[in-house]
Amino acid sequence: MLSIIEQIKQGKLWDFHGGIHPAENKKLSNKQPIKAAGIPQELVLPLKQHIGSRGDIIVNIGDHVLKGQPLTQGDIAMCVPIHAPSSGTITAIEQRTTAHPSGLTDLCIVIATDNQDTWCHVKQHPDYQDRDPAELIEIIRLAGIAGLGGAGFPTARKLQGGLGNVDILIINAAECEPYITADDRLMQDYADEVIEGVRILRHIIAPKLTLIGIEDNKPEAIKALEACVNEDDNIIIRVIPTKYPSGSSKQLVKLLTGREVPSQARSTSIGVIMQNIGTAFAIKRAIVNGEPLIERVVTLTGEAFKQRGNVFALLGTPIAYLLEKFGYKADKKYPRVIIGGSLMGFTLPHANVPITKITNCILTPKRKELPLHTYEMACIRCSACADVCPSSLLPQQLQWYAKDKDYEKCEQYNLSDCIECGACAYVCPSEIPLVQYYRQAKAEIWERKQDEMSAERARQRFEAKQQRMERDKAERENRFAKAATDRRQHMATSGGDDAVAAAIARVKAKQAASKETVPTAIKPAVAAAIAKAKAKQAASVSTEDAVPDNSEMAALRKQRKLQAREQKAAKHAELMQLQTGTEQPAEQVTDKKDAVAAAIARAKARKAAQQTQPVTETEPTTQVDTNVAADPKKAAVAAAVARAKARKAAQQAQSNNEIQTTTDAQPETEVNTNVVAEDPKKAAVAAAVARAKARKAAQQAQSNSETQTTTDAKPETDVNTNVVAEDPKKAAVTAAVARAKARKAAQQAQSNSETQTTTDAKPETDVNTNVVTEDPKKAAVAAAVARAKARKAAQQANKVQSNIEEE
Repeated sequence: MLSIIEQIKQGKLWDFHGGIHPAENKKLSNKQPIKAAGIPQELVLPLKQHIGSRGDIIVNIGDHVLKGQPLTQGDIAMCVPIHAPSSGTITAIEQRTTAHPSGLTDLCIVIATDNQDTWCHVKQHPDYQDRDPAELIEIIRLAGIAGLGGAGFPTARKLQGGLGNVDILIINAAECEPYITADDRLMQDYADEVIEGVRILRHIIAPKLTLIGIEDNKPEAIKALEACVNEDDNIIIRVIPTKYPSGSSKQLVKLLTGREVPSQARSTSIGVIMQNIGTAFAIKRAIVNGEPLIERVVTLTGEAFKQRGNVFALLGTPIAYLLEKFGYKADKKYPRVIIGGSLMGFTLPHANVPITKITNCILTPKRKELPLHTYEMACIRCSACADVCPSSLLPQQLQWYAKDKDYEKCEQYNLSDCIECGACAYVCPSEIPLVQYYRQAKAEIWERKQDEMSAERARQRFEAKQQRMERDKAERENRFAKAATDRRQHMATSGGDDAVAAAIARVKAKQAASKETVPTAIKPAVAAAIAKAKAKQAASVSTEDAVPDNSEMAALRKQRKLQAREQKAAKHAELMQLQTGTEQPAEQVTDKKDAVAAAIARAKARKAAQQTQPVTETEPTTQVDTNVAADPKKAAVAAAVARAKARKAAQQAQSNNEIQTTTDAQPETEVNTNVVAEDPKKAAVAAAVARAKARKAAQQAQSNSETQTTTDAKPETDVNTNVVAEDPKKAAVTAAVARAKARKAAQQAQSNSETQTTTDAKPETDVNTNVVTEDPKKAAVAAAVARAKARKAAQQANKVQSNIEEE
């Protein structure tokens, strides 16, 4: 059985699935030799014109550059630099629209040309046969050469992958795309340089067999190549039938070798490497002439061009410049400018787009020459797209999944194997733009894969960081353990003990001792409080009722309640004074006890006025004749007795330097003040009863709207109010005397800086005033009550005087 190489040498050809035979339209541009497009005023160079990463910019705005000078640099195989196509000044580094189906912008270097076209220093290597292949590959990379057939894959990277792995080198000269004739004219006009480039590739790769695949619709190019090939070159020119897309890499490999490239793999995996005819020409110029890739052949075709043909266009030349120079006349209804052929090309958004390394054709058809798609219709499931697909795919299913954004299904149906040849869209009767759906789906899948790769790199970095931290922790612990071991060994050899171990032992011993020993001594104050509490608890338990003694706390609570009630009574008395219009000094208003005494005095006055009999009630200590009202002398005697008692009370208050407390005697009640000393609870009860009666008397005084003309009762005496009716003059005299006594008693009470308490004699009450309580607060309360009563007596005397004058 013959080998593949032997079968190829015998002229055997294979075929691939599908394919179409569209109108070629190549005669529009292949009749004239290649011309120079000239130097435009501005060159726009995108940083990325190939598959891979962009290089780093090594120039600045305002720099003057020479022709062939590198503008970017990179150290990896997938990064190729770009060079200045002509001499000039860099005016901008900014975003510009690039030649891409998306119409998006990319970072570009803008050069304003000087029309001098001055070359920089170049290095030529005509003796390439004496140089190492790796050195030649590096020269190719630094020259910025990428695949000129349309894919734009870095040539140096492809050659590196094929070293020692391939046995067949294929030069692609098929150029199956309609309208495009760039390779055809290049082979006709520069066949010798093309063959020289093929020889350089053979020297680098050293294959067993070299094939040049060319379609049979290029007879002039075939003759030109055959004239330049020698028998020693071991180069076979293989003519293949015209069929679209026979110029695709996988399809051409299948045609010439019968080998099929696996899915998502390159031809190098089956021992075949392929280069374009234009790439071979650029390699020759780069190595032999020292010229980097700064220009390429571009086909200008279409009925809208007045001058059709092929030109050498500098990279970065605006398409608008070529349109203007070669007589472009736009169609009136549907002006279109397409980059590429009629099947794989795409329409530009505007003409200010530069020429790049993968731009091989500018097509400007008229409406009748290349009809527009009217509108997309529903798929009729005719299977014509599947029949012509050169990659044996299912375009109908791929279009459904791409439209539904089911990208996982697209990958399952091998969307990545689609070469975007456009054969399916060409035969579709429903005019569905299938290739556009595939391009969009591919872009989305690529974007997602980039995100996944970024996430994976981040995860790997995080895991590496965690491992590094754990490794550092383990090393630190080992270092500490080793240090401890060395320390113990050193202590053992020197006859000492380990200081750390000894310290730990001491701490443990102290902890054990603290647990066994009695707790630390309690402070003396705390111990005394504890002992006192225990004694009280024991005493309370020993009693019959076994009730704790809370008498002190009860007395304090009752005292606070008493103060609250007095404050309330004071507020009420102040309100009554505002209603009656009686003015008082500020010191009397602020005194809380005055209101209580005033309320008691008003109650007594009302009670005396309501009595109809002309007699007064007798006091426990002094008997007053009930016929005083009938005899003025007796009234005077009674007034004198009252004055004497008032003096006695004032003297007792002045001479009493100690704090005294008494229980105020209420009418018809006899209270022994010794009870306070004996039992505080009973004293508090008595005080509460007295406050209740005072509040009741105040309420009665507020309800009594009539004018009262009675004399206020004095301590331990009761005066008959009928004296005023019998003799107004004597009553006035008596009232004046009472007011004077009351003022004197009030002054004495105010001048007494010490807190004093007196027993106020009430009508029908006998009070023992010789008792001094042991509680200073109660004594202060009693003294305040006495002062309030004295003030109230003076006010009542003034009121009686005013009533007498009105009568």
